[in-house]
Amino acid sequence: MKVGLAVGLLLSAAVLLAGCSETIDGDPVASSASPTEPSFPTSRPTRTAPPTSTTPSAPPPSTSQPGATTLPPDESGYVFIETKSGLTRCQISEAEVDCESQFDNSIEVNGTPANGVSITAEGSMQWVVGNLGNIPAVTLDYQTYNALGWTIAAGADGTRFTNDGTGHGMFVNTSGVEAF
Repeated sequence: MKVGLAVGLLLSAAVLLAGCSETIDGDPVASSASPTEPSFPTSRPTRTAPPTSTTPSAPPPSTSQPGATTLPPDESGYVFIETKSGLTRCQISEAEVDCESQFDNSIEVNGTPANGVSITAEGSMQWVVGNLGNIPAVTLDYQTYNALGWTIAAGADGTRFTNDGTGHGMFVNTSGVEAF
């Protein structure tokens, strides 16, 4: 009886495991040789020493430009923009700016020329391969904008993203990217 029970359990386990595989029909479209999506840097918790004073420290100075046009976030908390030339598109969050462009000479990521770049508020830049998809982008004119704690200076020579709290950011155009 115990052998029959063991065989029955093994057969049940095999049937359950066979039901775990799944095939999804469709035509995948990939922008890189890698089957995974590009990874964007995420902030990591930092450890700080306990305060030695009860006086709160002042926040960093804001570089936000008065009189700039404010771009409100969508319901998911992002602002999506496109340059006037249409060659660069970006998504902006409080933590980072991610842009895709037709770069003239980007580095390779996993053997594929990068078409995207990401900069965090702390100034960490990373080249990526990816596609922002069908985003509801606002086309910028050549002027200054504010969005989610970033100042965006759009010009004919490129677009500068500066985090208002840290002063870090990047200048993007099709010739390349300069992080600061």
